[in-house]
Amino acid sequence: QVQLVESGGGLVQPGGSLRLSCAASGIIFSIYYMGWYRQAPGKQRELVARIFSSGSTNYADSVMGRFAISRDTAKNTVYLQMNSLKPEDTAVYYCTHNGAYWGQGTQVTVSS
Repeated sequence: QVQLVESGGGLVQPGGSLRLSCAASGIIFSIYYMGWYRQAPGKQRELVARIFSSGSTNYADSVMGRFAISRDTAKNTVYLQMNSLKPEDTAVYYCTHNGAYWGQGTQVTVSS
């Protein structure tokens, strides 16, 4: 059974940082890609960052230079380090494996 469990969301002030984690089980973790998407109220789900089996990464333009995706293959866990957070980063953040399996999401709220 495939499971993706996100954690690390919360409330943070603008300019602050958070690190999201996604623990995966029941999948071959390193095949193709793991990614983070987000969905704000009234908006479509959008790509935030992905890390491929090769180790290469790609990011949405809106988070480039502020967010960093990484993985620990031994722990089957992918991370999203988010720095210099802005109110427009507020959303539910979802972890995905190849776009086929999804976690339940974790809320990130950036507000003063």
